[in-house]
Amino acid sequence: MSSLDEFLETYRSGQGEEKTESTLDSSPQQTDGDMILQTPYGDINLAKPDGQAKLRSIVMQIHQTTDALTRKDIANWRKAWQMAINVESPDRNRLYDIYRDVDVDLHLTGCIDQRRGFVMSRSFKLVNANGDEVVDALHYFDQAWFKHLLELCHDSLWWGHSLIELGDLTRDGDGCICYDDVSLIPRKHVIPEYHRCVLNVGDDWTSGIDYHEAPYSEWLIEAGRPQDLGKYLKAAQQTIPKKNALAFWDAFAEIFGMPMRVAKTTTRDPKEWKRLERMIQEAGSNLGMVTGMETEVQFVESGKGDAFNVYDKRIDRANSEMSKLIIGQTMTIEDGSSLSQSETHLEVFENLVEADRDMLRDIVNNQLLPRMVKHGFPLKGLRFEWNDAVDYTPEQQVAYETMIADRYEVEPSYFADKYGMPVGPRRSMTPAVEDSSETDKTDDKDDSKSDKKDNDKSEKNFLVTPKNLTLGNPSELDCSRTNGFFD
Repeated sequence: MSSLDEFLETYRSGQGEEKTESTLDSSPQQTDGDMILQTPYGDINLAKPDGQAKLRSIVMQIHQTTDALTRKDIANWRKAWQMAINVESPDRNRLYDIYRDVDVDLHLTGCIDQRRGFVMSRSFKLVNANGDEVVDALHYFDQAWFKHLLELCHDSLWWGHSLIELGDLTRDGDGCICYDDVSLIPRKHVIPEYHRCVLNVGDDWTSGIDYHEAPYSEWLIEAGRPQDLGKYLKAAQQTIPKKNALAFWDAFAEIFGMPMRVAKTTTRDPKEWKRLERMIQEAGSNLGMVTGMETEVQFVESGKGDAFNVYDKRIDRANSEMSKLIIGQTMTIEDGSSLSQSETHLEVFENLVEADRDMLRDIVNNQLLPRMVKHGFPLKGLRFEWNDAVDYTPEQQVAYETMIADRYEVEPSYFADKYGMPVGPRRSMTPAVEDSSETDKTDDKDDSKSDKKDNDKSEKNFLVTPKNLTLGNPSELDCSRTNGFFD
């Protein structure tokens, strides 16, 4: 048991004894000086509300340290994984150091941002027991702290178990109750397997604070299972070789990217050698140098040309593997070969997005809402649901409303409430009817004109002499044929 837990137990027992004695003997109450808690991080006055808020804040009590940024390899990853799954004394500190390197990978960050963007783009609503939407309750969630909370909960998919602390109660600009912010408990201080939070990194979990007990449990939100190590554990198998391949490629470009300079001289003077060596090394991008007649300078080009196939292919493979891990496919973030395949990959991606939304919904309904009700929010009996209505673009919305209005009677109040404009009764639009007699005359004229054009065309074609037909002397024509032209 930690010193803080001992103080709380002593204080609670003393408070109960004092209450009994005051009832029987009417003894004097404790003074403010007796309720001062001395900690390594300052004194806390438990008689004041802000002191009580500090007492239940785990972030205030833990002693945070700066993480060391060192180079990691696969051997370090495997050793850190072994330490994290230790049953008797689990330790994730080294694993989180590797996760910090994994988190800065550019392609991995793009995949995570794409998946999170799809999850957060869906609107939500608060419904009562009958399933009816309560619009007024949305104001309590349309806050910066709630969006930050959803992002931290979504991060648990990559980092593993995350412990989030709700901020102090305050008022927003409209005078409604809200939290000032939410904060992530540093992961190195949390031992989720035993639901403990240690004050110093590396302390034994038995000396930590049990955050499942009051008053801490009333202000903490857990995301992810206690044994969950997150997807960064698998992603590290690709980010570590990818980082090494990039470093090796840079070294290759530095060695073989520029031609080697070779100076040959017949002099034996050490000063001349030093001068040539300095001139070669300091030449840089300069195209000329001054040497003697007996000195020869050569530029040797590198014959190594397969670095692209060696390093770039390995980097592409690492990127594709991370795409499959985070978004389940590759075509929504990389080049697709066909539209049909891209649509199939998009369906796979949307399934992952729906699973993420279900996870966030369960956290809000099972953990956040009960704590908000206990803290005084008027949300009792409500549930958080994602809005399954399809979100249309402005062009799609116009086409959709036009199609519905042309086929069904729509209440004018729909357009008045949605667009904030007065709408009157629907106008009756009757198409004009043409006179049948006039139409028949027009048709007859058109038919006669068409027949006349056809006759003229046939006569004209009959009288035209083909270009390949040559007429000779009429006396030379053979008129002995008995068959006519049309026989």
